[in-house]
Amino acid sequence: MLKQLSAQDAQFLYTQTANNLTHIMGVYIYDPSTAPGGFVRFKDIIRHVESRLDTSPLFRRRLHRLPFDLDHPYWVEDEHFDIEAHMSHARLPEPGDWRQFCIAVARWFSKPMDMNRPLWDIYVIEGLDRVEGIPKGSFAMLHRVHHAAVDGASGAHAFIAMSDIDARGTPAIAEPPPPEALGRPPSSAETLTRAWSASMQSPVKFMNALLKVSPAIVASARKSIAEGGMAAGVPQTRFNVPVGPHKMFDGTSLALADVAEVRKKVPGATVNDVVIAVVGGALRKYLESHGELPDESLVAVAPINLRGKAKGEGKGVSSPGNQVSAMSVPVRTDIADPLARLAAIRGFTCEAKEAKAGVSARLMTDLSQHIPGATMAAVARILTSERFAVRGTNLFISNVPGAHVPLYLAGAQLVAQYGMAPLANNMGLFIATPSYNGRIAFSIISEREVMPDIAFFRGCIEESFAELMAAPKGEEAKAATARPKAKGKAAAPAKRAPKARAKPVAKEKARRKTREK
Repeated sequence: MLKQLSAQDAQFLYTQTANNLTHIMGVYIYDPSTAPGGFVRFKDIIRHVESRLDTSPLFRRRLHRLPFDLDHPYWVEDEHFDIEAHMSHARLPEPGDWRQFCIAVARWFSKPMDMNRPLWDIYVIEGLDRVEGIPKGSFAMLHRVHHAAVDGASGAHAFIAMSDIDARGTPAIAEPPPPEALGRPPSSAETLTRAWSASMQSPVKFMNALLKVSPAIVASARKSIAEGGMAAGVPQTRFNVPVGPHKMFDGTSLALADVAEVRKKVPGATVNDVVIAVVGGALRKYLESHGELPDESLVAVAPINLRGKAKGEGKGVSSPGNQVSAMSVPVRTDIADPLARLAAIRGFTCEAKEAKAGVSARLMTDLSQHIPGATMAAVARILTSERFAVRGTNLFISNVPGAHVPLYLAGAQLVAQYGMAPLANNMGLFIATPSYNGRIAFSIISEREVMPDIAFFRGCIEESFAELMAAPKGEEAKAATARPKAKGKAAAPAKRAPKARAKPVAKEKARRKTREK
């Protein structure tokens, strides 16, 4: 049975460019000392992955794309599937430290995927011998999947299904989904017939969908006019420039128990609110050190998972693909006090959430399902060009919950997890925060010209969270959260991020020098 990509899945193909590749990547670090014999060979990893290919349909299916994108592509069985074509490995040179690892991760993420094979690959990096907090001899698995095949939630599910719950090899998900029968690519005649039929039906379906959601569109427009529009108050920063092909990566992690303690300091605050507050504080420190902190708050896009409790969910059944919307959230870089920032973020997200801030994205998702493939492809290419890229936000923040228990692969225990996701023109910073086994990672994805000092920004994240941890509780906290917007130290917003970056202040230089040691 032929299976066609949804409009939301297909848009990640149409918007991909040489500078903006639209795949995602999980970064998993393993300790092989738990495996039989205390070590894991590359062929052991291949054998393990091969034994789990039936846990998700994404592993064996490839794209069948139509000429001129007359209609959305189809998934078909890869008749030449070879697992070794999807897996490779390398070893870090001495000394095998964190900086070298981050460079290797960023370089692999920056390479385009082979779009003629199933849209995933695995790159194993050995020799992580001098990474603080990581056992000597550990290896990393970089698992790339194209965003047209999965979103963050379904990608996390596919990874868990590929993992074990102990070193003996007990699968994390015991019941694989039923096999997906895709068949061979459609004939030219069948392709043209289907494309013609879809094009003829699209205007009718589009108008029906438009009429159905028109009251929500009107309500959303009224709200935007009444509030002056979110985009009107979004400052232009160094992140709001066209991005190049050379991506950067760095990361740090925090204990979820500590995040929970911070969350209790503001009634009703969630883990997501704390994540946003930490990022807001880090951005304030980073931009202030460069003399680029605007008076207005920076605004982030936060994805919203639209997956419901589907029949069979939780028993190993999960459909790949994208089921997400988004909302815009001020990260309150205009507030100096850490608890006051968290309280302000909580006040916004409590009212906005999916029902308000996410309404426009949800409506566009519904309507896009009825736009012909050729039209959607053409519009996507225009909108992702440097001239027409969206200017209504500054960065992405995405939080994808992961497993709460230790996971294993070929007997090796997973000890750390990070994630990488695509950037976009005018949004040159992405903070991915996957959680795993009692910790939450802050994965920083940027571009060389946008954030050349990415290690310094990692330090800003750590300092921002330390301030939230040290913030007072009880009556003192209530007084802090009641304080108005901070004034004074913020510099005037830059009209456009300059190509030549301002030199860091002395404080930043000292901090970076200390980290390099």
